[in-house]
Amino acid sequence: MKREVIPCVEACLACYTACLDCANEGIKMASEAMINCIQTCLDCAEMCNLCARFSATDSDYLRKVCTLCADLCHACAAECEKFDEAFCQTCAEACRTCAAECEAMNEVMVF
Repeated sequence: MKREVIPCVEACLACYTACLDCANEGIKMASEAMINCIQTCLDCAEMCNLCARFSATDSDYLRKVCTLCADLCHACAAECEKFDEAFCQTCAEACRTCAAECEAMNEVMVF
């Protein structure tokens, strides 16, 4: 794995975990208001996991995956920020960090 992808991989995995935690806690609350948040978190978790794997294997499709991951992370952060729960705020922060790392990857990748 190239050294420059390590921060992106770490941010993606941290976001993956935060999104799953947020979704799980949201499910426990059984709040209809959180349904979109839960779904967005689950989608974001899967995208972050995929992005980490593509980063680790230096895929030719990494730029596209990073772009999509950043977009989904921004959407997830916006959704989680609607709620005051600590797990939502933690998830939003992880999403913002991941989006920034994915965007930075697109800046440093040379294709």
